[in-house]
Amino acid sequence: MTPELFFALAGFAFVSSITPGPNNLMLMASGANYGLWRTVPHGLGVSIGFGVMILLVGMGLAQVFASVPWSKPVLAVLSVGYLLFLAWKIANAAPPERTAATGRPMTFLQAAAFQWVNPKAWTMALTAITLYASGGVWSVALVALVFSVINLPCIFSWSALGREMRRFLTSPGRLRAFNWTMAALLVASLWPSVAPLL
Repeated sequence: MTPELFFALAGFAFVSSITPGPNNLMLMASGANYGLWRTVPHGLGVSIGFGVMILLVGMGLAQVFASVPWSKPVLAVLSVGYLLFLAWKIANAAPPERTAATGRPMTFLQAAAFQWVNPKAWTMALTAITLYASGGVWSVALVALVFSVINLPCIFSWSALGREMRRFLTSPGRLRAFNWTMAALLVASLWPSVAPLL
């Protein structure tokens, strides 16, 4: 990979990782509801899970999905259904003091598995492989590594933002408004990926 292509890949990884999407909105809500440290497994699951997704997509899974025409709409329906369920959970999250006793943030494995039903993750993975992987295992592995390294601080900045907002979400009404806003934004983030399928 040429230096120019590497820096272009790094820029794409940064922009696509730092901008709002299902992962970042859920991490911000988790940071606000559970705190930064309890959100760490969720963030690591996103970063490592997405890196694994890029590897598998780059190794040929994209061709499998392309050869089965009905797979994309089915994946879209499953993705939307699961994200609507997550939006409902965010909207109805308990206040922090009750959350500490009864609630729990998304686990590492749940966050890693979530990448496979996240429309933004699919778009990012397919675009990264198409534009920046020149072919071969090492090229795909480099794309996955660059994404994972750049993705990690980007997504944790959203968790930290959520944690900082926690001090302003001390009243149940403000926390409820925040959670419902995050849930609505999560649902809205689906539109760019789902609209072309309609």
